[in-house]
Amino acid sequence: MDLLKLAALDDEDLSIISAHVQDAVLKVGDLVYQKREKRFALAMNRFAWEKEKRGLFRREPHERRRSVLHFDRVLSARTAGIDKTKPDEVLSLLTINFVPDVTPSGTVELIFSGDAAIHLEVECIEARLSDLGAAWETPVRPRHGA
Repeated sequence: MDLLKLAALDDEDLSIISAHVQDAVLKVGDLVYQKREKRFALAMNRFAWEKEKRGLFRREPHERRRSVLHFDRVLSARTAGIDKTKPDEVLSLLTINFVPDVTPSGTVELIFSGDAAIHLEVECIEARLSDLGAAWETPVRPRHGA
């Protein structure tokens, strides 16, 4: 089993994590902000893009993995377009961006389909992505319009 474990300490690292979690699906109830610990975490079912062959259309099954992404040194967390009273509502993660402020602080933006977003004010970028276990097959490969 080849579990993915990545860390991000700058914008370039964060873009690599973003590529690995693109098209991850999660439930609103899987979002956790621990204010006292300055940590924001989300559990997700991520599409295993690293297993895809570039430029080739595969007919064989694709993979998803249960993973956790968490951010440390989070000063505040705000949501837009996410109803926290609906914990079973499904979100689809599109990308993660970093908007710098006074170095090294800034805002980590988690952008979801349907105009939903999470904005994390951070002291600095400090994130970790970890797979939790074995992959499972999925017949569907996410598609993106031009």
